[in-house]
Amino acid sequence: MNQHTHFDFADLNARQRYKLLIGTVIPRPIAFITTLSKDGRRNAGPFSFFNVLTHDPAIVAIGVENYDDGRMKDTSRNIRDTEEFTVHIVDDALAAQMEICAIKFGPDVDELAEAGLETVPGLAVKSPRIISAPAALECRRYMTLEVGKAREIILGEVLGIHIRADLVDPQNLHVDQMGMDAIGRMGGHSYARTRDQFDIKTLSVEEWEGRKRDVLLPETTG
Repeated sequence: MNQHTHFDFADLNARQRYKLLIGTVIPRPIAFITTLSKDGRRNAGPFSFFNVLTHDPAIVAIGVENYDDGRMKDTSRNIRDTEEFTVHIVDDALAAQMEICAIKFGPDVDELAEAGLETVPGLAVKSPRIISAPAALECRRYMTLEVGKAREIILGEVLGIHIRADLVDPQNLHVDQMGMDAIGRMGGHSYARTRDQFDIKTLSVEEWEGRKRDVLLPETTG
């Protein structure tokens, strides 16, 4: 029998809870977010407290950590000011430049320029789109949830998506997931690649019942 160690979060401080969460909720997709300040300055940063929540309407959620003194990061402030942001999916080739944008530069530094990332203006939003990213979701702020001092949870409505042309079939909308070569965040400084994949098809009730019958009543030979 497997043994488990239980941790009561009421007995842990915020840092301890954080370490356990990022070590177990893995791998986490990475939102590489670009925004513009209200005076037009570009900003970029990666966030791994991220996922898609629903398709109708199309909503993504990003948890953006505040500074220790409670101040908002540039991403949060820019989204509040402009109501717009673009989420880029990070592939293996983009990882090193993404990490440069994770450095805690001041608001006067253009992270995209520091990382040597080429961008073009968005279509549905003004925030820049990173050309080398395999996919980009242009979003409008849907709402911001203030659930505590540590983070803001930003819900964004996806207005449109850019997918690299060689990775998507425009007829059946099939996305080449192996070609996307996305990476995910693990605990500590670790990342994971998504090249090792496998398929499991969810059975219908009828298929499941048939499988159980096959196990309980194996075929006999005369």
